[in-house]
Amino acid sequence: MTATLCIAGTTIALMIAAIIFFPRLTLGRFSVDTYWPIALLGALALLLGGRVEGGELLAALTSSDAINPLKIALLFLSMTLLSVFLDEVGFFGYVAALALSRAGHSQARLFFVLYAAVSVLTVFTSNDIIVLTFTPFICYFAHAAKIDPMPYLVAEFVAANTWSMALVIGNPTNVYLAATYGIDFITYLRVMLLPCVAAGLAALLVLWLLFRRRLRQPIEPVRIEMRFRDRLLLVIGLLHLGGCTLLLAIASYVGWDMCTIALVSALSLFVVTAVASLARRRAPRVLLSCLRRAPWPLLPFILSMFVLILSLGKAGITAGYADLLAATGETVWTYGISSALVCNLINNIPMSAFYCAVAGLLPQAVRTAGVYAAVIGSNLGALLTPVGALAGIMWTGMLKKQGLRFSYADFLRRCAPAGAAALAAALGVLMLVV
Repeated sequence: MTATLCIAGTTIALMIAAIIFFPRLTLGRFSVDTYWPIALLGALALLLGGRVEGGELLAALTSSDAINPLKIALLFLSMTLLSVFLDEVGFFGYVAALALSRAGHSQARLFFVLYAAVSVLTVFTSNDIIVLTFTPFICYFAHAAKIDPMPYLVAEFVAANTWSMALVIGNPTNVYLAATYGIDFITYLRVMLLPCVAAGLAALLVLWLLFRRRLRQPIEPVRIEMRFRDRLLLVIGLLHLGGCTLLLAIASYVGWDMCTIALVSALSLFVVTAVASLARRRAPRVLLSCLRRAPWPLLPFILSMFVLILSLGKAGITAGYADLLAATGETVWTYGISSALVCNLINNIPMSAFYCAVAGLLPQAVRTAGVYAAVIGSNLGALLTPVGALAGIMWTGMLKKQGLRFSYADFLRRCAPAGAAALAAALGVLMLVV
């Protein structure tokens, strides 16, 4: 137990330190995120040290169960590729420009329109892609309009990491927790919709209270070019995303596997796009861009963290932690608050893997409530500190590149209050739903 805890603790500490202090390592033209090699080395140490048997890992990776970490990773990667494709053909840029153009002379109107646009897009796509797309647009617009970009940047980040819990495909943590316990698309939506709406409205209220004074000054309208890069590919991308979402919604009723649906949708998108490009005698550059932008490091990262969680279970650490949570005598608030806090100690993806194992030790009568509470914590934990999720590190890094100062203290002062309000609202409504 001591050796396992030592290896796991060291791996997590080094990983978080890497995310905060040196998120990327660059050697010439070669650049790599540092968090996943550290996780991989920790997993290899556990395997080589006999803390996890190779046969156990192989059985998990070849299993047809929903808990198979390889299937979970492929599901999220496939859905992310659909979103990246839409970004490459200009869909998100167009919507961002359209939202910003609706501001007129009112900063308040811009604030609410932007929050609504980010919220709706996040529900059906990916919070990370939305943050990547909208952040530079907001910075450009604010500079041209000579206004403070921070109210809009914070609103964008909070909305993206709140409304990502509406659908099971909105966040890899949702997928991991729901798939492990066989929660299908429709069942997940039926339970999580109201908590998500409550969280979104609570966060919006807090953000408005924080920034309302800054938003009183009028602005001069800024002209922003709005165009799609390729209308045919845009239609192809929207049809594939819409079709995939519809099939995922009915998957449990027809006995189809969610991973297979997402993977086939992504492959179909690539094949149809390649054929369309060749028919028009154009190089399929958009596909190459999608492959370059895909979050491939998530695959070794998720597999490595799965090994770490297996080792903690074998050492009895998971059971001890589950007993500690059970001692409170309450499930929703305990699992929701603790999971959000643990996100900021080990990041939200490792937290989700850990809480999958912890929830398995709950009595059947309250297990589902614990899983949904952990889903809420895994999404909203990203709003408490920058290390709660990779999205926070990515976003603060983008702000630095834009020449904007946004320190750890700034994050706590501007994002954490909205995150805390959203967490309380979501858990309170979940208590009424489950």
